Amino acid sequence: MKIFTAHTRAGHAPFLLAEGFRWGAFLFGPFWLLRHRALVPAALAAAALIAILALTGGVLLAILLVALALMLGFNGNDLRHWSLERRGFLLSDVVVAPGAEEALARLLARRPEQLSRMQ
Repeated sequence: MKIFTAHTRAGHAPFLLAEGFRWGAFLFGPFWLLRHRALVPAALAAAALIAILALTGGVLLAILLVALALMLGFNGNDLRHWSLERRGFLLSDVVVAPGAEEALARLLARRPEQLSRMQ
């Protein structure tokens, strides 16, 4: 079972975000954040990456790159939550389901008013 958070904004369909470690954020860092429209976190992650590459070397470089990748992997969805809030979405519900389709079905069963936003 996975945990999904539902984010809503007036006039828009609910947006479901799966919680947990994000391999894409771990492997691709700022590019993953850009893909998910988290522009400010992507810029900050890119700046951190550039600073690490420019200011360190050797073992310290490797340690800091792994640390940055782990931080983005574990906190990627938190950065997406923040970006969604900046765009006017509100955290409206938490749903536990085996997949995204089931999570959406459970959300709509619990909050039928969301169905009108999807049409």
